[in-house]
Amino acid sequence: MIAVNEPLTDMWGRARDVDRCLGRHRPSCYEAVGWRSLSVCASLFQVTTSASFYRHDLAVVHHRGFGFHAAACAPGILGLLAPLRAQQGLVLELGCGTGLLTKELVAAGHRVIASDASLAMLDVARELLGDRAEEVRQLTLPDDPLPRADAIVAVGHPLNYLPDAGAIDQALIAIAGSLRPGGLLALDICDLDYGRARREAPQFAEVREDWAIITKFSMPTADRFVRDITTFLPNPDGSWRRDSEHHENVLVDTAQIPALLRQHGVEAQVGASFDTETNPAGLRVVIGRKLTS
Repeated sequence: MIAVNEPLTDMWGRARDVDRCLGRHRPSCYEAVGWRSLSVCASLFQVTTSASFYRHDLAVVHHRGFGFHAAACAPGILGLLAPLRAQQGLVLELGCGTGLLTKELVAAGHRVIASDASLAMLDVARELLGDRAEEVRQLTLPDDPLPRADAIVAVGHPLNYLPDAGAIDQALIAIAGSLRPGGLLALDICDLDYGRARREAPQFAEVREDWAIITKFSMPTADRFVRDITTFLPNPDGSWRRDSEHHENVLVDTAQIPALLRQHGVEAQVGASFDTETNPAGLRVVIGRKLTS
């Protein structure tokens, strides 16, 4: 961690510049960036950068400020899973993040294995869930083996974090292979339209009492949506530290997914929502069932 001096007035000025070009819409949990206002008296920030996704500080900011997508999707996911509850079937959640959807699943009586590639996200999830989940484990697609499950769910488009379209196909094939006969698949994923809808997306910024986030968007190619994210969290001594992450999401033609899954025994459809929630433009849901023979 490197200490850097940066006048707060300069940072707040840049934040105000960003704010002026923003709409007042609230972003989804994977679009979020931003400042509004922040009062601090520290003049020293601690800065960290690396190539990994969702390290500690971003995991904390995500958990504190951006749980609304999981909350919006939960009723639809629970509706799809309702027949499974009486059977005490096993639900595998991919990309569980900090456990916000998991919390709803276990509260409804489901047996859940919650998984994510980010150890920092899982640390928050373990604190949130306690011993209510069957297991909270690190799982990195597409190579880590998946446990057999009666349902596989994922929200927050975790598959789009894989390095390329081929890896996303591998992950979908692995998911199909791990579902038991009759098992449910329900996940969301970003289509190519996700990028088209955000080609001129402005920067977004938001500041709260105990966190702040700024994100710059870019699209180097039609199938790659990039977020350069800077987070700020308070230190115990009253100063604030800064961390930066570079996220690249691979966008895919989701219309091709049902044919791929059908080849591996899953009948699926692509839609706009799990139920009645309104998802961001270009975010699709895939709902399917593993064939029984």
